[in-house]
Amino acid sequence: MKKVLALVLALILCLSFAACSQTEPESSAPESVPEESAAPSESEAVSEAPAEITTVTAGKLTVATSPDFAPYEFYSVDDAGNLNLSGFDIALAQAIADHLGLELEVVPMDFDSILLELQAGNVDLGIAGFSPDPERAETFDFSDIYYMGGQSLVTLSENKDVYNTYESLTGKSVGAQTGSIQMDLAEQYTPDANIVGLSKVTDIISELLAGKLQAAFIETAVAECYKLNYPELELVMDVEYDVAGSAVALQKGNEALLASVNEVIAGLLADGTMNEYVADANELAAGNIYEGQPADYQA
Repeated sequence: MKKVLALVLALILCLSFAACSQTEPESSAPESVPEESAAPSESEAVSEAPAEITTVTAGKLTVATSPDFAPYEFYSVDDAGNLNLSGFDIALAQAIADHLGLELEVVPMDFDSILLELQAGNVDLGIAGFSPDPERAETFDFSDIYYMGGQSLVTLSENKDVYNTYESLTGKSVGAQTGSIQMDLAEQYTPDANIVGLSKVTDIISELLAGKLQAAFIETAVAECYKLNYPELELVMDVEYDVAGSAVALQKGNEALLASVNEVIAGLLADGTMNEYVADANELAAGNIYEGQPADYQA
């Protein structure tokens, strides 16, 4: 009987030791971060992304943009001759990455490729002055508006009294960026013109200056920036457009990331930081900017 009792006690001790030494199973979900009532400023950025947010590359926020759209995004040249990706869209992207505690990776590409890359899941965000029109909203989610802009018809100053109505452009060459709202506006307002789609706004400006285009549909803030560097350009009329303003584009259904982006936008608008971003970008765009490909740049 004592032997049986001893065996039972030994078995209990073994089981007790095993239970104490066993570690808790690791949870597949990362630790959650409490929600914040308002977006922090850049100096108060959270240290890590909320648990439910996933990105294309762990630890990074991958943002697609088209750096031919000053003052939104463009290449500026500093006093040392260094080429820098600048603009208030780039500042916004950095603020979002800081808020999430992620490294920012900006991927430059042609404008009409951004939504394709976003839809394919190759990037997390598209930030390039996107207007959240209903057709796009069927495929993508959009943030709250972070900048209110307009649309303009642009020509050369010498032609401002000639090409200042839609009717005056019948049979003429009119430029617009491929895949953009401006292309939709060109087709809507100048259907009888020879509409020329170009992938970069810099190409549109070059064609205007060379006289190959008689006019072009360009976002107002962008057109004003190019006029600073090319005084021979003229914004001859405002173009009526139902969907005003710019928003960040996201893949459909990424609610957690969308909420965080909107938190950042709300904070930047509330404390005036977004206005500072725009002012800084306009100042840079009025200086030395580079309109070619980075690989071809020589200081």
